[in-house]
Amino acid sequence: MTDTTPHPEQIPDTVRFDSFGLSPDILRALSDQGYVYPTPIQEQAIPVILQGRDVMGAAQTGTGKTAGFALPIIQLLMAHANTSASPARHPVRALILTPTRELADQVAENVKAYSRHTPLRATVVFGGIDMGPQKDALRSGIEIVIATPGRLLDHVQQKTINLSQTQILVMDEADRMLDMGFLPDLQRIINLLPKQRQNLMFSATFSQEIKKLAASFLTNPVTIEVARSNATAENVTQILYKVAEEEKRDAVSFIIRERGLKQVIVFSNTKIGASRLALHLVKQGVKASAIHGDKSQTERMGALEAFKRGEVEVLVATDVAARGLDISEMPCVINFDLPYNAEDYVHRIGRTGRAGAKGDAISLHTDKDERLLIDIEKLIKQKIVRLQLAGFVASSALHTERKPRRAETEKPADKAYERPARSYNPPKEKIDPWFSKPYQPSATANVASAVTVSNSSAAGKPQKRAALLGGIVK
Repeated sequence: MTDTTPHPEQIPDTVRFDSFGLSPDILRALSDQGYVYPTPIQEQAIPVILQGRDVMGAAQTGTGKTAGFALPIIQLLMAHANTSASPARHPVRALILTPTRELADQVAENVKAYSRHTPLRATVVFGGIDMGPQKDALRSGIEIVIATPGRLLDHVQQKTINLSQTQILVMDEADRMLDMGFLPDLQRIINLLPKQRQNLMFSATFSQEIKKLAASFLTNPVTIEVARSNATAENVTQILYKVAEEEKRDAVSFIIRERGLKQVIVFSNTKIGASRLALHLVKQGVKASAIHGDKSQTERMGALEAFKRGEVEVLVATDVAARGLDISEMPCVINFDLPYNAEDYVHRIGRTGRAGAKGDAISLHTDKDERLLIDIEKLIKQKIVRLQLAGFVASSALHTERKPRRAETEKPADKAYERPARSYNPPKEKIDPWFSKPYQPSATANVASAVTVSNSSAAGKPQKRAALLGGIVK
């Protein structure tokens, strides 16, 4: 089969969503959200997916990959759409897998928004919350399921979901799923699916190893890359500040105050680091909250919703929030820690500058981060601008100024001041008088000595021996 991927030069400048032959119900949903013109990844992916081809799509984060696969999936399933109340008329026809709960919820919101005027049903299943409502939704009949691998297998084990009629499989952030050790779970899920199906893989980054591994799931795939692999968005300004390790928390507070930031994600490498930074910011008068793997799903979703509503100004997160979060018009992200994995840097800064908007990505680094910085710049193939954090003075530096002692302060001239002389007497060692007595043999020792002498004097005499009833052996 020939590769029919449209090249950018073949796509007219006036391409609109209504140029793809999408259902009027889908176009109506797009119009409700103000979407008229597709992004580059959408321009190239939608026509190919509508042809039923397997796709491996790579694009910069924030460029609309979700709509790139969700819109054609909804269009393909419109042939099966019906308003029947029977669950049997609504089998699972499309399965979308994501590595994290947050991304699953985000994708589900988009899918439901795009299909709101159609009879198609969609739901999301992920861990950390009660399975009851998820079971009820699945049993009522669902065409599109968005899930994390672990919770999906839980439902499979409890027989609340049947994947035997699934026609389309999507792996969103596929490289992350394969890299995070989901391969055994993915293989189990794939074995439950029909062999004849359409496979789609989307991500912002694809290493050569991941490409080889992903190719084993795809059949004659079309590879779509709308930008240089692992590239960062050009509308995101990247800045690097070098500070001491103990000054990083104060530096984050300073940047937020100086820039007047009211919506920013700060990334930390560790869960405890995220919690401590959020607490520090709260003490500084900043409305902050932490989100990481130790938080319950209810706490995590609550923090995200509060952040989207503006009730929380700063969301301190681990990389659990680095992928898939779509916060419109977020002006800035801050890397409190440089990520251990260079590819995570691309995903982190992709939380800003989305959908063509401009944004800033600020990173803090110390002397121990040089290796991480080299890896990041090697991956993105550019040098990050180094700047001085002008006007910043860490609070720890203010507290280290030596305060004069009371004795060193000036005394009134009419009063003589003299430090009273003190004599030093070392503490006396407590000695038990029993240890000072001369050695005196005890009565027991005398008796033992007498017994020894008696035994030695009787050594020459024949000793008496006990006899058995049979007599003494001669």
